[in-house]
Order: sequence, then structure tokens, then C-alpha cells
Amino acid sequence: MKIPVNIPIIEKEEINEVHSVLVEKSLTTAANAGGKRVQEFENLLTSYVKSKYAIAINSGTAALQAALYALDIKSGDEVLLPSFTFVATANSVVSVGAKPVFVDVLPENYTMDPDDLEKKITRRSKAIIPVHLYGNFAYIQEISEIARKHGLEVIEDAAQSLGTTYKGKQSGSFSRMGCFSMYAAKVMTSGEGGAIVTDDRALFEKLRKIRNHGMLHGYDTRILGLNLRLPEISAAIAKIQMKKLPKFLEKRKKNAKILSELLSDLAIILPTERQNVQVNWYLYTIATKNRDKLMRQLNSKGIGATAYYAIPVHKTPFYRKKLKLPITDWAASSVLSLPVHPLVTEKNLHYISMIMHRFLK
Repeated sequence: MKIPVNIPIIEKEEINEVHSVLVEKSLTTAANAGGKRVQEFENLLTSYVKSKYAIAINSGTAALQAALYALDIKSGDEVLLPSFTFVATANSVVSVGAKPVFVDVLPENYTMDPDDLEKKITRRSKAIIPVHLYGNFAYIQEISEIARKHGLEVIEDAAQSLGTTYKGKQSGSFSRMGCFSMYAAKVMTSGEGGAIVTDDRALFEKLRKIRNHGMLHGYDTRILGLNLRLPEISAAIAKIQMKKLPKFLEKRKKNAKILSELLSDLAIILPTERQNVQVNWYLYTIATKNRDKLMRQLNSKGIGATAYYAIPVHKTPFYRKKLKLPITDWAASSVLSLPVHPLVTEKNLHYISMIMHRFLK
């Protein structure tokens, strides 16, 4: 039995839409507004997120990078972000010449600790990137208040949290810009891809230029930009996936509920939803002191249990820094994500539970 931790769900509708792109030979366009399916996807995303604008980008990393360019973050600036995240969050900061400043996380949901954040603000600080990790919701109200107090910008790294809401409002829509990923393993996919949502018309127009070499009409580069365009094949997949997203999320929620019930008697920390938050269950993440042995046991039985992120960014060879981030260090050695994606069956969940009970009891 093989149960991957996440897997893209590509069906006949996506294949037919991609086939139509190939038949039309409309693979991409350098037009400012993007291609037909890029625009269709953007419209679906704005409707779902309830934002005024969406800009499709060719990866979640590029979405963060474009957002930083749009705010003129540059060399000498500092950007505050958690170390307990995928390295893309930090890489996007370094790519524009700025310095990442690593903040600890909270044990409740592995997102940025507002108290540690405020301690690390300096006169060089320009922006904060809270990460809605695993589909959990960062403490965005507290972070936004700190940002206002110190005159800082906020960019939400919502790469893992499409479908996650706080008081009914979608992650990524609590700041000037929210950045999503549509990587193959996410709750919906375009293969590779990303998007930025905003309610700011000026930022929207600037971001459209940034994704297209700074151009507005033809070869009239006006600002610094790159080729960050989402190809039409990717947009075709994303367009269909957006329509299926509510169904995907409902199955994840159901699977997470079943798994929590099955594992409730074990001496592990189970994921929970805090008040007014509905998570998308992108990664069902437990914590246990026996993490590495348990992960090996589950993997040996075909269960794709995975530790995201066993090496926090500040301990990777490129970023290596001696920092006191105690909760980050604890989480890195303790967390384990289990499969709850829509293709996981109830039988699979009982199998996962059985293996875990045998090992932990």
C-alpha cells in the first residue's frame, strides 16, 4: 500500500483543457493582461478570495519576489520572516538584495510569534512576511498592528493556505498583497505556478509590469521586471482546479477529522483549529518526540509521512546563523505531516492509525 503525503489530482477536465491549448497553439503571450486562460484563472481566484485583483505568476517563489519588487525592497533593507518555513520565503528576500531577519514561531500552530517579531524590528526593517504554514493561519491581526506601529509593509506568504479563512476571510487578503503557490503538491495545482492578490490598483498595475520585464506596451520597459509569466498550459490546469477546490477542501477536512479521532488516544500533539479559523488541511501535522523513528516506521509501510521542515532555514548551509529560536528548533525536530489529501480513503486512515498505535503504544 502506497499513500503519498500529497499528490496532484489531474482528471479528464484538466487534460481536455490542456489539449485545447495545444490545439490552439496559444502557449503563452507577452500581453500585459496575460493570455485567455491566465485571465480566466485570475477572475476565478479574485472571486474565491474576494480580492479586487489577482496576478498569475509562474511560481509561488516568484510571487513573493514580485511583491518585494513592487514595494521597492532593496539592498540595505531588512525583511522579517520565520525561519520555520520553506526556504523560498527567505530566498525571495535575498533575491532582491535585502536581508532576511529570522523570527521564532508559536508552538500552537507553527506561525510567526508576534512578540519575537517586535523584538527584532530595527531602523532598517521595511517589511514583514508572515507564513500561513501548513494551512494554519498566522496571527495576522497582531502582526498587522505591529506593522502599523512601526510603519512596515506586510506581505502574506499564503503559499500553503488557499482555502484557509479567519472570521470567514481568506488568507492573503489581510494585507496589501498575499502570495499563493500552485505547486504540484498544493491543495490545487497548475504544475508550477503562483498568484498575488491585492486590492490596491497601483500595485496591481505595477505587478503586471513586473511579471513581464517591466513592459506595458511591447518593448517599452518602464520598471525592473522579469519573465514571471504563467504559461497558458499551467493556467488551463489552474482554471479547472479552482472550480474543484471546494470539493478538494471538503475531503481534506473530512479526512483530518477522522484521523484526529483515530489518533486522539496517543501521546502526540494533534493539529487543531483555533477559534474563528478554518484551515485547509494542506498538511496534517502532528508533533512527537519520537518523530524520526515514527517517520521511518510509517515510510517502511508505504505511508508518505514527511517532516516539513527538519532543517529550518537559519540552519541550512547557505543561511547558517547562530540564533536563539527555541520553538523553531523544537518544531524542526518534532513535527510530522501525515496524508489527508482527497485521494486518501477511510481505509487508508485506519491503516495509518494502526501503524502509529502499534509503534507508539
